[in-house]
Amino acid sequence: MKIISPEVEILTPLEPAEVLARLERAGRVCYRSEGRISRDSAGAFIRGLMKSGHLSVIEHEAISARLVCDRGVSHELVRHRLASFSQESTRYVNYGRGPEGRGLVLIKPVFFTEGSEKYELWRRAMAAAEEAYLALTAAGASAQEARTVLPNSLKTEIVMTANLREWRHILTLRCAPASHPQMREIMKMLLRVLAGLLPEIFGDLAEKYPPAENRD
Repeated sequence: MKIISPEVEILTPLEPAEVLARLERAGRVCYRSEGRISRDSAGAFIRGLMKSGHLSVIEHEAISARLVCDRGVSHELVRHRLASFSQESTRYVNYGRGPEGRGLVLIKPVFFTEGSEKYELWRRAMAAAEEAYLALTAAGASAQEARTVLPNSLKTEIVMTANLREWRHILTLRCAPASHPQMREIMKMLLRVLAGLLPEIFGDLAEKYPPAENRD
């Protein structure tokens, strides 16, 4: 049994200046102001669109992200409609002989402090789930049969693609205090990466949702 933390990776090759330039070119069609495009005009123009709420323009660009999270988080993510998903399959991946070795890989709960009573109760439950899974596969059960005992804490990888406006919508929902703590954890990680690449589009959300996370 291996316990890891969540992680994010941007898969789309991004040149922020080029992204902003393409968005500016699309957005200025609305105002017949293409003649005002200059080497340095894109950032200010996009910031103006964001401030005015003219967000349909940023739908012209999309980003794919690889998220390493637990199955509970992924079950919530795939409910978003204006996005595409490719996810590690528990039907076909046999964790008795998986690419990471024999046994389960689990995502550490952000809300349990390692060494605490809650963490130890969780860890023992995960060990029992792993034991049951490996026993089933050893008895001849297929991966799709044995997955019935897999926990929500099981690590999964999911590639998610959405346009920039939809990413803003997703991040606004999933970084909010009402969202699940583990969802907030990975979405805030993603938000920091996106805000670093495209502060004109995601910087305000990064300020609204700082990275600190409280533990129970």
